[in-house]
Amino acid sequence: MKLERGSVVLVALDPTLGHEQRGTRPAVLVSDLAVIADQRFPLVGILPVTSTPGSGALYPRLSPGESGLRKESWAMVDQLRSVDKRRILQVFGRIRRSELAAIDDGLRLYLGLRS
Repeated sequence: MKLERGSVVLVALDPTLGHEQRGTRPAVLVSDLAVIADQRFPLVGILPVTSTPGSGALYPRLSPGESGLRKESWAMVDQLRSVDKRRILQVFGRIRRSELAAIDDGLRLYLGLRS
């Protein structure tokens, strides 16, 4: 299984608490490639994906096709979480560069990294 930043993966998120996204669902891998490849780091950052339309920078749109998604979807930047690589069950595909750039904009906003 080749993991890279921008990969769309199937991830098992349970158990969860409160408003956290749950279940086995697609997610976008957002960790740096060096972190993903290094066996010393068992955790990676992911953004769960939903088919429920979202709006604004925290819910960038994702296209079906090369991503492996079957329909138009949205990354949930406000649901950023670290998961053990063993929770990743499958790689579906990869999002477009423009979609990853939109996710990066949302992450900067969500994490307060704007200069």
